[in-house]
Amino acid sequence: MKLKIGYRALIDSAMEKIETVPLNQAQELLQDSNVVFVDIRDIRELERDGMIPGALHAPRGMLEFWIDPESPYYKPIFGEGKRFILYCASAWRSALATKTLQDMGLPHVCHLEGGFSAWKQANLLVAEKPSKSPKS
Repeated sequence: MKLKIGYRALIDSAMEKIETVPLNQAQELLQDSNVVFVDIRDIRELERDGMIPGALHAPRGMLEFWIDPESPYYKPIFGEGKRFILYCASAWRSALATKTLQDMGLPHVCHLEGGFSAWKQANLLVAEKPSKSPKS
């Protein structure tokens, strides 16, 4: 089967249109109360690998529903005017998700360069998955 567009082309296209936050800048933003790191990985990834301290877990499959005030699943944190830095394992899902949320009109949304894998490889702070997300 030949697809019209492959996953790599989708990611490349998204990357041209979104902001990518470098690891060193992201580390500085970790203490900023106007910045929310959003972990979009599967719950099993969080349990296995940990997450960025204080991050909000928002599963990739629920993001569009959580940011839309018209949705029964809306999470008010997404209406607080904060800056959102999305991340996944390797910055592929987060690139696509950032582009989608940007298209929906969520302001101040970007993603983490290299994803959580790069974060861990740089020996930056990692926390265990909390039993309940701290910012939900």
